[in-house]
Amino acid sequence: MRRLRNAKIVATLGPASTDLAMIERLFDAGADVFRLNFSHGTHADHQQRLQSIRAIEQARGRPIGVLLDLQGPKLRIGTFADGPVKVAAQAAFRLDLDASVPGSVERVSLPHPEIFAALKPGAELLVDDGRVRLRVERCGPEYAETTVINGGTLSDRKGVNVPGVVVPLSAMTEKDRRDLDFGLSLGVDWIALSFVQRAEDIEEIRQIVDGRAGIIAKLEKPAAIQSLEAIVAASDAVMVARGDLGVEMPAEQVPSLQKRIVRACRKAGKPVIVATQMLESMVSAPVPTRAEASDVATAIYDGADAVMLSAESASGSYPVEAVKMMDSIITRTEADPHYHEAIQASHSEPRAEAADAIGYAVRHVANLLRVPAAVTYTSSGYSALRMARERPEVPILGMTPRVATARRLALAWGVHAVLCHEVVDVLEMTDLASRTVLKEQFGVAGQQIVISAGLPFTVAGTTNLLRIAQVQ
Repeated sequence: MRRLRNAKIVATLGPASTDLAMIERLFDAGADVFRLNFSHGTHADHQQRLQSIRAIEQARGRPIGVLLDLQGPKLRIGTFADGPVKVAAQAAFRLDLDASVPGSVERVSLPHPEIFAALKPGAELLVDDGRVRLRVERCGPEYAETTVINGGTLSDRKGVNVPGVVVPLSAMTEKDRRDLDFGLSLGVDWIALSFVQRAEDIEEIRQIVDGRAGIIAKLEKPAAIQSLEAIVAASDAVMVARGDLGVEMPAEQVPSLQKRIVRACRKAGKPVIVATQMLESMVSAPVPTRAEASDVATAIYDGADAVMLSAESASGSYPVEAVKMMDSIITRTEADPHYHEAIQASHSEPRAEAADAIGYAVRHVANLLRVPAAVTYTSSGYSALRMARERPEVPILGMTPRVATARRLALAWGVHAVLCHEVVDVLEMTDLASRTVLKEQFGVAGQQIVISAGLPFTVAGTTNLLRIAQVQ
């Protein structure tokens, strides 16, 4: 089940992809990581899907990553007395904490005191994904008097976005904490934290996770962009969540922000996922638009580790076709002679540290000797990620004795993760690497391979060894 491409595919599971047979078809079509979206479905639903994934993993002998996506704090207005109301541009509209009084065309409750605490005159509020835009004229701890900038229809419990304002709100709700505990008990590999605003949001969840899963920061608020480098440093991976980001920021800014985030992650050597509406038309059509195909290809040219399907695979009419199409776009893009030129043109200099020096050297040695694969023996996954950061022109064979590491590496660019036994010395590691290259059909006897590892083998983050060996 070796993938003949570097970038990975994350497929969201849902009503259209909930049984074992369909999940198996998605895996065969090219899905490397499966996303469990805890904004929808019950714990029982997600447990069943995860059990199916593990059954497929066992049957196919390939590590599969599982990503738990937490819902995060959803800010919503209250209800209306007589159904939806139409608010006109330039009209006055009041928001307050009084949820006991149903809303009208003049006011509605907003039961989030933390929003009022952060508001200032001139701030804007976006309701229902920005369909209605309000500007704050006057505000206090319990209210905000606003002017309607963009009119439209308001109905019960529509979502509210507050762009340009850091809301003093934890990135995790009580529901998220319950979902997190449940997901960790099941053994998920990645946790995606929604609506990250500051690096401190990551530190809060990291204390709870305590190394049991990797942590992905979902960047969907302008405040997160202001703290981009700090958030990337605090996270294990990043997701460019273009849906909410496109609501809170002008649409024309999203492409450049996407490139900025991908560059920051590549510089730090952290996996980055580009997500939301990538093949949106395939929810109801068997083929994507040309613009969508170009959108996916752009993320690949930028060097993203993974691209993600949301509704396309979770609730659409063509989930398998969507995965196959994404696989085809990635494969064709990476076959472009200009692909590696684009990747290397956007490459940043490595840090003056042993792990980065080894990764840098592996890329150049692998290219110079034209080896069939670069092999890394890694316990924590660190060596593989530092090698992936360099985006070598040959496949990366990530050997690890830890199943949790193998599953997490399913998200990393170019890494073909293989579970193996623990080695005790360099000779045993070299022999194991040689046999694995043959078994996984990366090379043939007589070819040279380049190997990286960290000594001592059992200590994480000690990448300090580069070895050239001949496949026996």
